[in-house]
Amino acid sequence: MRTMSFRVTGLVQGVWFRGWTQLTAQDLGLCGWVRNLPDGSVAGQAQAREDSDAGQELLARFAELLRQGPPSARVARVETELCELPEVFDGFQVRR
Repeated sequence: MRTMSFRVTGLVQGVWFRGWTQLTAQDLGLCGWVRNLPDGSVAGQAQAREDSDAGQELLARFAELLRQGPPSARVARVETELCELPEVFDGFQVRR
């Protein structure tokens, strides 16, 4: 399954970034997860239900939205990497 791993740095913890990410992913129809990392960044993985050009476009749109973040966040950098995973996520979860 085509999956986009992502890591977001900047002021992204304590500003509702994970909750916003979950809602944004759900609005786009993506599955996956997001969590805070000890270094102050946020990381996760997102999958489009379609493994096609349309799915690729949804993941690209999600990456654009991560660069904006919620109003209270200050995104410094977004790193993304596309990969193929055998795992299929069910829904989009906030992990601890």
